[in-house]
Amino acid sequence: MRFNEKELISLSRQPSEMAAELTMRGPKKGDVFKKRLVKLVVNFLFYFRTDEEEPIGALLLEQCLYYFLFVVFLDEAERKYQFECDTEEQCGEWIDLIIKASYEFMRRNLIFYRTEIHKLTGKDPLEQYGISDETRFQVSNATLAEICIPLPI
Repeated sequence: MRFNEKELISLSRQPSEMAAELTMRGPKKGDVFKKRLVKLVVNFLFYFRTDEEEPIGALLLEQCLYYFLFVVFLDEAERKYQFECDTEEQCGEWIDLIIKASYEFMRRNLIFYRTEIHKLTGKDPLEQYGISDETRFQVSNATLAEICIPLPI
């Protein structure tokens, strides 16, 4: 996936779902733990040197697993980032927000709410926007259990 550096920097300055100073270790052999300001904005996890305004890195939180605050990318298992929180509670908050930031989580919620509105009103709520049933967010007879499968953590 390609990113425009100016757009990423602009996105990193947007209000975040959560931001905190965490201890972080990158994926390279020999990387050591360092204090970093970490911000979750939409589905990007930005990290900054604590005294700088521009991010030194950004992780797109798609196709990855979260084990506490290890971020492991499915297609690059050797690429692991480790984040350490001050408390177990803080760690739980980060994990919850990171899971909810993923495209797949948002997609499942859209399908669920679209289906529920269709059941209640008999109308597809997205039709007014020209989104047809041929799109990939189809209204189906899926049950809540099929839609709300928790993401692996």
